[in-house]
Amino acid sequence: MEKPLAFHEVSAERWPDFERLFEAKGSPKYCWCMAWRASSAEAKEADDASRKAAMKERVCSGTPVGLLAYAGEEPVAWCSIAPRSTYRRLVGDQSADDGIWSIACFFVVRRLRGTGISRQLIAAAVRHARSHGAKMIEAYPVDADSPSYRFMGFVPVFAEAGFAEVGREGKRRHVMRLKLSSPRRSNK
Repeated sequence: MEKPLAFHEVSAERWPDFERLFEAKGSPKYCWCMAWRASSAEAKEADDASRKAAMKERVCSGTPVGLLAYAGEEPVAWCSIAPRSTYRRLVGDQSADDGIWSIACFFVVRRLRGTGISRQLIAAAVRHARSHGAKMIEAYPVDADSPSYRFMGFVPVFAEAGFAEVGREGKRRHVMRLKLSSPRRSNK
């Protein structure tokens, strides 16, 4: 990679960059990262334009949705990191969502895949969630030979980042968690 990456939360001001990344060739414009977010009513509107509008509404209303990675001024990658409560059920255990943030998917432009950007996105997502008060981060990666859900990342990459497996969701997705320590307070 030529330029160091910068990471920024998707906000109303950054919507044009998010839109540019998601409308680029080979991008996930078919889902607009709504697969795990859509309400029942939104799920009935399964076309690209409806998904894009639903995501834009969330972004413009200030709902956390994730991070963009930039190489210079160009958005080159995406990580969906947000409070678990902003997604529809990612796990079936009915556990409380309080303090849990979820990493649900990644997208990296084709020319930069295999360069370690996913690892950088995970590290940026951990910093981001911690700065917003998360107590734990949960992810749902798959094994490298999985025929589906590959957009959720791979088990070894999360294990390298300190995540531990706590269960399975379905046949392919591993549930992995990283407990975040509380920020240390100064006695001064």
